Amino acid sequence: MNNHVTTESKSHFDVIIVGAGISGINSAYYIQDQLPGFSYAILEARNDLGGTWDLFRYPGIRSDSDLFTFGFPFNPWNHGNPIADGPAIKEYMRETAQKYGIDEHILLRHRLSSANWSKADNTWSLAVDSDGVPKTITARFIIFGTGYYDYKEPLKADIPGLDNFQGQIVHPQFWPEDLDYKNKKVVIIGSGATAITLLPNMAKEAANVTMLQRSPTWIQSIPNGSNNRRLSYLLPTSLYHRLQRAIWIQRQRIFFLFCQFFPSLSAWYLKLGVKWHLPSRVAYDPHFKPRYGPWDQRLCVCPDGDFFDSLRSGKANVCTDTIKTVTKKGITLNSGETLDADMIITATGLKLQIAGGVALTVDGQKFDISSKYMWNGVMLQDLPNAGFVIGYTNASWTLGAEATAKCITRLLKMLESRKLVAAIPSVKDQDASLLQERPMVQLKSTYIIDGPRVFPRAADRGPWQPRDHYGKDIRFATKGNLNDGLEFVKGPSLRLRKKLA
Repeated sequence: MNNHVTTESKSHFDVIIVGAGISGINSAYYIQDQLPGFSYAILEARNDLGGTWDLFRYPGIRSDSDLFTFGFPFNPWNHGNPIADGPAIKEYMRETAQKYGIDEHILLRHRLSSANWSKADNTWSLAVDSDGVPKTITARFIIFGTGYYDYKEPLKADIPGLDNFQGQIVHPQFWPEDLDYKNKKVVIIGSGATAITLLPNMAKEAANVTMLQRSPTWIQSIPNGSNNRRLSYLLPTSLYHRLQRAIWIQRQRIFFLFCQFFPSLSAWYLKLGVKWHLPSRVAYDPHFKPRYGPWDQRLCVCPDGDFFDSLRSGKANVCTDTIKTVTKKGITLNSGETLDADMIITATGLKLQIAGGVALTVDGQKFDISSKYMWNGVMLQDLPNAGFVIGYTNASWTLGAEATAKCITRLLKMLESRKLVAAIPSVKDQDASLLQERPMVQLKSTYIIDGPRVFPRAADRGPWQPRDHYGKDIRFATKGNLNDGLEFVKGPSLRLRKKLA
């Protein structure tokens, strides 16, 4: 990585991809597979590829989606466990990048700070910091594979008296490599996927671990093995992987729809699963009875019931209450109970951010992402030649990344065939008044509802509707009408330069 002469020595590319995580590697594959004549590079601000799986280092970090659908469709996850830990996912990403030569296009320690679209040149000008050295890169098209949260700053939680605490305070996003919690009393504040993962893993060494939550979340225990492995002995490998992926995609979709259309029945079903795993000393209500319906927020998964195993061990506990104040040696709750602690983990959510915090401008004029509608979940109103990879919240992220990449490559093929240099999503004046706004993201998580608005807008009709599900989106990506909602600019050549051998 970072030494390939055809990328490192040049500053002009047909396509620039921002971020070398799941979204960036996926986009790169489809660019080089569908557009072999196009030059591209991946700008990665960090020291290594991996994105989320390079950033988060807390104990037990793992996917909360199965790897059969979270993995790349062109390089299937070839292990029996659907839920994998962070190091295994990162290694899988590295192997994929090397297998397809994508690693040769990654420019590490290249932080994109601003991007300006020139209408005169129909070109992006990118201001990049390369190991402290300012650099300008130009591109015809830019793909933001940066996810939807801030890598540099966590969500600031309002925890009364936190500054009083004399023990160690740790945010999972910035987990110290040498953190020692052996034989210590730990309180994890939060009830989301991070807390559900941390509790069983920290309980192995800590004296005791308490998960302190304001309100519980839905948790589902799943076996961390595939029920379809016997098919691998009967079918050709490639067919087996395609079938396995299709089964898991349909399983995800059917269960989500079941939860949405039958909330009472699905709540009863999930309740049975939790009560089956709970030790007798831990009450279901209030600790595991959420105030919201299944899949109104993202469902937390614990492989092989590891979360409940830690409760049965006696070294882990759940407390449902609100914080009155943090003291020097623990937390006083509004119920009057006190939790002693040597260490507090603030697993309170993520700070939302689109496009990695890059300052976007068009002819020098600031571009406000949150005021614009999103075209088919891929591009932004009034922003030329820019794609944004935003995956699903109710299914594997990579499914959305795949639909986005296929849509972008098909669009670029169309532009080149029609001798066009730019595509600009546009809402016509007569249509703008008819659009009724809809949430871009359907989840009701606190950090989404209560946080500042950063997501683009979505509407109730046309190409401005929010993404729905993989089946619908992949059909649009491969066969949908690309002319609807787009304006085009003619030019001599879509490509800025020919790809070198």
